[in-house]
Amino acid sequence: MFIVYIVLSGEDIVAWIANRFKIDATEARAMGTMMVAFGYIYPLQDHKRLMLKPDTSLYRFQTPYFWPAQQWPVEDTDYAIYLAKRNIRKKGMLELYEQEQYNNLYKWMNHKWDFIVMQAKEQYRWVTLYFKYYRIFMIYNGLINPFVHKLVNVSLAQAYTIMFTQQCIMRPRVKSSVSIGALVKYTTTYKEHDPFLHACLPSNPWLTDDVTYWTLNMPNVEIPTKMRVERWTFSFGELLMDPRGRADFRLFLKKEFSGENLAFWEACEDLKWGAAETMKEKAQQIYKTFLARGAPRWINIDGKTMDITVKGLAHPHRYVLDAAQTHIYMLMKKDSFGRYLKSPVFKETQKKAIAPEPQRFTLLYNQNAKRRRPSLSPIILRQQEEEQKAKLAASGPVDITQVMSKLERKQKN
Repeated sequence: MFIVYIVLSGEDIVAWIANRFKIDATEARAMGTMMVAFGYIYPLQDHKRLMLKPDTSLYRFQTPYFWPAQQWPVEDTDYAIYLAKRNIRKKGMLELYEQEQYNNLYKWMNHKWDFIVMQAKEQYRWVTLYFKYYRIFMIYNGLINPFVHKLVNVSLAQAYTIMFTQQCIMRPRVKSSVSIGALVKYTTTYKEHDPFLHACLPSNPWLTDDVTYWTLNMPNVEIPTKMRVERWTFSFGELLMDPRGRADFRLFLKKEFSGENLAFWEACEDLKWGAAETMKEKAQQIYKTFLARGAPRWINIDGKTMDITVKGLAHPHRYVLDAAQTHIYMLMKKDSFGRYLKSPVFKETQKKAIAPEPQRFTLLYNQNAKRRRPSLSPIILRQQEEEQKAKLAASGPVDITQVMSKLERKQKN
């Protein structure tokens, strides 16, 4: 579902206001600026300058939900999603008051912060797609509307459409057969590792309430299972996502005298997902440990990446080390990961890995099934109690203790 907006230029809005209210262009521009300042018209190109420019700058009428006249109460969740979306767009370089509010909301709503970040990413993705692809089509398709036909510059819209068409032709496409083949390959590879599609060993904890499966697959278990070790061979990302696999890979790199690469990658992950108040200190510590000249655990990256990183550290943020982290990640993926799979460290771990035997619970299931009895609905039990009370009230005074004991026996049976 897409929200369709009609995009207009500033000069067209001024002409429309002047024609609608029978006023001159100067007064129409002043009224349009007030509408922009109060949030009824949204500038698409210059968000910070809330004024109406009488030129080809693009504007759109704001959705009525966001009109100030609605006076909707602001919730913390909406503001948290807004700050998270702004943090993604600005790559961590928020204003001081925004950073303070971001940290407070993160502490206050930590239990649902994953949901907030997910919503922010989706909103940011759809807004980006809209501004990148659909704005040009809205201008061009607006020619169907007679009112917009008078306002939109036809030659400008046609030029934008031709440019967008050329970009679409040059953009590489993926055939459906290739996509389906990749999906089939992924499903075939991971089918036996999905506990909902394949039998768990030794038993499925969702069916048997046996926690052995969880015990054998704890994050930092000493001896992993064969299925877990096999999953490490699928991709380098799978190896790094598993704490036990990362520990095994760290041991290999230590013997190869290149453990600083993995340590740098982990430090960058901690910077990216850690607390905001310690962000600058962590960035400086990473620079002194891994990137500075004569650093104790110096890593080898190219000069261009080093220049980008050093310039970014002047104003550190969460993603300031992304270029260097990506460089080290690809270095480990293309070089160290292949040698690790052939190393004695991995072969020894693969040899020690355990393959739990499947446990049979058929006899226990049958015994439990024989003991089960269908229970009556609470509504029926309530009706029976009311009927019994009515009979007792009609028959005269009785011993209430005997009646209650009979009712309890019926409920138990």
